[in-house]
Amino acid sequence: MFTKIIDQDKITKVADLIDKADKAVIVTHVSPDGDAIGSSLGLYHYLIDQGLDATIIVPNEFPYFLKWLKGSKDILIYEKYPDFAEKLISETDLIFCLDFNVLSRIKNVGLAVEESKAKKVLIDHHPYPSDFSDVCISHPEISSTSELVFRLICRMGDFEMMSKDSAEAIYMGMMTDTGAFTYNSNDSQIYYIIAQLLNKGIDKDYIYSKVYHSYTADRYRMMGHMLSERMKIYEEYGAGLIWLDNDDQKRFNSQKGDTEGFANLPLNIRGVTFAVFMREDDGMIKISLRSQGDFPCNTFSAQCFNGGGHLNASGGEFYGSLVEAMALFENTLPEYADLLINNKNNLEKK
Repeated sequence: MFTKIIDQDKITKVADLIDKADKAVIVTHVSPDGDAIGSSLGLYHYLIDQGLDATIIVPNEFPYFLKWLKGSKDILIYEKYPDFAEKLISETDLIFCLDFNVLSRIKNVGLAVEESKAKKVLIDHHPYPSDFSDVCISHPEISSTSELVFRLICRMGDFEMMSKDSAEAIYMGMMTDTGAFTYNSNDSQIYYIIAQLLNKGIDKDYIYSKVYHSYTADRYRMMGHMLSERMKIYEEYGAGLIWLDNDDQKRFNSQKGDTEGFANLPLNIRGVTFAVFMREDDGMIKISLRSQGDFPCNTFSAQCFNGGGHLNASGGEFYGSLVEAMALFENTLPEYADLLINNKNNLEKK
């Protein structure tokens, strides 16, 4: 058995809200990743099996290597159908907010959610959730929102009713948010949950292959170009920076999701414990930060890039040029010199 981390009062409230609802909408953050899609589809299949009319709404497109999951074709893209999405949100009885902690993380969808009279349930593992939901299930110590969805379903007494489709989506979300269980995954209860999902008939090797063996040749050419021409290592800090500008992405026909995992690449280099990936996007620079050990990349992100997240994995945005974003990163590194050097030394001692 796993530890009952979610308060029983919250379990009871969510179960009651589901029991009273006819319609439900699930929303998740902009540029949805594996955990966002996995947790949403895991909950979606459960709600459908409970007899609810459920819809998943995402702010924008999600990666092609997640579109094999059952139910993914029914996900509504807000950017494509904003009026229809807002109508569903305004008319629903219940809104589940997954894998984000503030409404700004769902961009234009946030206003519709805020104005909706529906009851709202937040399920998330990012720190410092804002106060916009009727029930807030927030546990930053848990490695993924997908794991929290599994725990919620089980605590409501419905594990036996969980379908293979739901289990498959939940496993995928847990897998992708831990780098296939290579970080933030030392909790033994994660593997207890995986065992229960396997008992539902999922094929974990197949899921891994569908996610990580489905990239395009152009994606690998872009990766090679980046590692050869767009990487800088700061040996004195144990830090690495990689980046892609718009021309790079156009040259290699970059698609949504092609840069997934790039932020981790410098961490494969001996002596690098802090990695930052910068990518030109529409009117901004998208920033992804990763670390090993105890270095708080979320603190670094909050200071420089209006971001946040977890100790070892966080994100942010910079409104300016790529050159300016890189300069800000380089100018801030010395402020974290002691933390970086101590973290590097501690890891080398292990």
